[in-house]
Amino acid sequence: MVSLGCPKALVDSERIVTQLRAEGYDIAAEYAGADLVVVNTCGFIDDAVAESLDAIGEALNENGKVIVTGCLGARKSDAGGNLVRDIHPSVLAVTGPHALDEVMSQVHLHLPKPHDPFTDLVPPAGIKLTPRHYAYLKISEGCNHRCSFCIIPSMRGDLDSRPIGEVVREAESLLKGGVKELLVISQDTSAYGVDLKYRTDFVAGRPVKTRMKELCAELGALARSYGAWVRLHYVYPYPAVDDILPLMADGTILPYLDVPFQHAHPAVLKAMKRPASAERNIERIAGWRAVCPELTIRSTFIAGFPGETEAQFQYLLDFLGEAQLDRVGCFAYSPVQGATANQLADPLPEEIREERRERLMALQADISARRLQRRVGSTLQVLVDNEARTPEGRECFLARSAADAPEIDGMVVIKAAPGLKVGEFAQVRITAADDHDLHAEVVRELPS
Repeated sequence: MVSLGCPKALVDSERIVTQLRAEGYDIAAEYAGADLVVVNTCGFIDDAVAESLDAIGEALNENGKVIVTGCLGARKSDAGGNLVRDIHPSVLAVTGPHALDEVMSQVHLHLPKPHDPFTDLVPPAGIKLTPRHYAYLKISEGCNHRCSFCIIPSMRGDLDSRPIGEVVREAESLLKGGVKELLVISQDTSAYGVDLKYRTDFVAGRPVKTRMKELCAELGALARSYGAWVRLHYVYPYPAVDDILPLMADGTILPYLDVPFQHAHPAVLKAMKRPASAERNIERIAGWRAVCPELTIRSTFIAGFPGETEAQFQYLLDFLGEAQLDRVGCFAYSPVQGATANQLADPLPEEIREERRERLMALQADISARRLQRRVGSTLQVLVDNEARTPEGRECFLARSAADAPEIDGMVVIKAAPGLKVGEFAQVRITAADDHDLHAEVVRELPS
């Protein structure tokens, strides 16, 4: 199994692997030991497309029997055919994203399932590709927005929310299996339940609306009973977000908002066809922090969007200076086949797009360093991810605080100490900070 792309694609891979194991298939560690290869692809930006195509080519060269699934499988080539088949005609099958049944049908066709009742036994939470102590919890598929730079709806469809009872049952299964952090993901978490008109479902026999506020309350209460964290990703800045800030302030869920602002200038946001206007975002941020002073805000931005003037880009830099966001990622705009932004006037040269991205990230590095410096001397609860060594060769542990999502944010680098365990919580004192990471020493280990 080769899994590429975002956490939503990773969850799709986990479901495929879970079904494979449930039916008695073994997962090989190398191409040479496999009778069949499944490649779950990403098809969003050009670099991701290239990586996916290269991965398919490698699997064909190393093994020869390859089934392709994921977002790239839904993309068309310039000639109007399937992009994957046009470039790699020898693949056995191509499906789009969240296509478990189609993938399994192709696996059954090319590698009939074995019959062994002993291997049919899999963990109730399924097979996970993340470390044992955290897991992604996908609450919906697709998106109702039509942002001009994005083709996700054409590949994953419109918003399709899972009933709240089903989501909470999966969460409980994960927590029972030892997960210490649930990472809630979707394309648009704020819109959860809109497509179902917030239909009532049942959680442990109780009627509960399928809506973001109720979901956060249910997941938070459940996680607290297991001593675990709940972290939200991909939250659009709708007014509904205000309803969940009290849940962050009282510790029900982590005080962490991943809000994809993408830009700050109203004209650029209009060209992007973003669903939330920029005019009140500074006011929103101030309001959120007033309710929850410990709130960490992460966001992503696009630099060099078609038609973006230097003045509009400076407006974005000024916004960052005023907003003082904790965590920021930035992409230089990249044309995506099928995106309506490709037809916009005044596309910018690649060197200008990249230069603006670098300027934004340099500004944010200074902001991040100042905000992290405020943590020095404080005591934090952290979740230990793995053992490592410092550049000087000293043993250490890499952990994350409530402000750090896996793989995209900074780390807390802890001086090695007896009792520290990967996958467990610890209490640490922050001793130093740099542009993106904190450094710490153990105060005491927390019970698991």
